[in-house]
Amino acid sequence: MNIHLNSLDIQQIEHRKRAALINSLSGFKSLNLIGIASREHETNLAVFNSVIHLGADPALMGFISRPHSVERHTIENILQTKFFTINHITVDIFEKAHQTSARYTREQSEFEAVGLTAVYKNNFAAPFVNESKIQIGLELKEKVAVQSNNTLLIIGEIIDLYFPENIWLEEGVLDIEKAETLTGSALNGYHTTKLIKRMKYAKP
Repeated sequence: MNIHLNSLDIQQIEHRKRAALINSLSGFKSLNLIGIASREHETNLAVFNSVIHLGADPALMGFISRPHSVERHTIENILQTKFFTINHITVDIFEKAHQTSARYTREQSEFEAVGLTAVYKNNFAAPFVNESKIQIGLELKEKVAVQSNNTLLIIGEIIDLYFPENIWLEEGVLDIEKAETLTGSALNGYHTTKLIKRMKYAKP
């Protein structure tokens, strides 16, 4: 038996349960840690499941920041400094990554609080997660306001990219399974994956 919910039914679901339901509808999502540093060189780290590919030329990625109803250290520091990192979450660090979603104070570094290591590379202004196998450094290019729910789409251009040599396949794709990258569902589900088949470019 299937359940049918219309828009009124959905609105009447208890807030947290409704958020969990809607968050799970888009299926499996990317999971990443976003690292930033303030002008005062205080580091922050936060888990995000909204990172998306936006284009390859120029190389752009983006993520959604929730409404600014409370302090959002990540977005505030990105807007100030213009630099941030995106770091893949792996089997070894997912529990620590999840803990970064707790509301730490502005002065407390999530790196230190959860036991992950901030590392700076090649004079890039934001810290990478040393334990992450795929690390991406980005410069802020655009902030897009989503009027429907007061969120922000933050768009960055890839400036630096680090990954193990043995996961780069001949056709250019990264073997993210070999890197032990996890995927997520809803707000608290962490999953490993299994490749079924890599398809060829489709033509009529």
